[in-house]
Amino acid sequence: MSDTLELTKNLIRYDSITPHDKGCQKLLINLLSAIGFKVEHLRFGQKDNWIDNIWARRGTKSPVFAFAGHTDVVPTGPIELWKSDPFKPEIRDGLLYGRGAADMKSSIAAMVTACERFIAEYPDHNGSIAFLITSDEEGSATEGTVKVIKVLEARKEKINWCIVGEPSSTKKIGDVIKNGRRGSLNGYLTVKGKQGHIAYSQLARNPIHLITPALNEICSIEWDQGNKNFPPTSFQISNIHSGTGVTNIIPSIIKITFNFRYSTEVTYEQLQNSVERIFDRYALNYELEWELSGKPFYTPASSTLIHSVENAIKSVTGYHTKLSTSGGTSDGRFIAPTGAQVVELGPLNNTIHQIDECVSVNDIEILSEIYQTLLKNLLIN
Repeated sequence: MSDTLELTKNLIRYDSITPHDKGCQKLLINLLSAIGFKVEHLRFGQKDNWIDNIWARRGTKSPVFAFAGHTDVVPTGPIELWKSDPFKPEIRDGLLYGRGAADMKSSIAAMVTACERFIAEYPDHNGSIAFLITSDEEGSATEGTVKVIKVLEARKEKINWCIVGEPSSTKKIGDVIKNGRRGSLNGYLTVKGKQGHIAYSQLARNPIHLITPALNEICSIEWDQGNKNFPPTSFQISNIHSGTGVTNIIPSIIKITFNFRYSTEVTYEQLQNSVERIFDRYALNYELEWELSGKPFYTPASSTLIHSVENAIKSVTGYHTKLSTSGGTSDGRFIAPTGAQVVELGPLNNTIHQIDECVSVNDIEILSEIYQTLLKNLLIN
């Protein structure tokens, strides 16, 4: 069994359901310290509910190349539906099964073993290598990477290039990399009406009926058509709650959660203003709270990091990669605003967050080799 596969399996054995780390980072600290990394254990949050993060750096000079990732995983769902225990890694037909196998413990393992081999060959490499690892990515993402970045910014410690190990590939390892993401804007809406008896609807005001025309209008809007770098802005309702649980009461309130994934053709302020104008026009009695999860970020195709990643993938696999900004958010949204070039490169994403999540054993090895080649491209003259 290779070092990369063994480390991936060891990480999967920790039931690190977000936001808990359960020991993954302690294992990584030991491995990174052994190859010359200075490791800081950064805890944020509140007592008895700490969020664990690490910032590890080898070297003191610029440029700084950072690997970023998360040790927390999403809940398993019904364990009885898994063919094997999600926290007891098992290999079947060349695939490694377990929660976090693809998202993203295999990426972290590949990063570590790539560094081990690279440093053994080039102990006096240029610049610095760093790791930013959090256990708060799959959850609220408020006490993880965003807080570590604030610490680094306060002491003027800059990341130049960053690889986020999110599962970016679609059909074969390295066929797609993410060089940006749309912004994410959440809305938490409460519309108030007047409770009453179903049979005497003239004495009540049904908030479900009141909000429906406005929601229909918002759903029908084409916010933009995207651009050459980003797909169009999308609006989706993710949660609706109303009613008392019986059939003969008109409810007094409705609560709705919605989200915009927005391109650089609009700003989050424009989206907020447009939505509020529509609600005001329908004379709704409403309360609306906004939450900006992240602004769009983009690393140009002409950048040093993109060229180096493309060359590394071509050198290891023999094929060209494709640039994409599709998909959900990642912690890259906290790193890119500091001026860093950011690329997401990881395993296939076809089983992430699913029952029987898995990753190809062969892909794990290829990914580690790509990471190692990328280090050579950037830190060796």
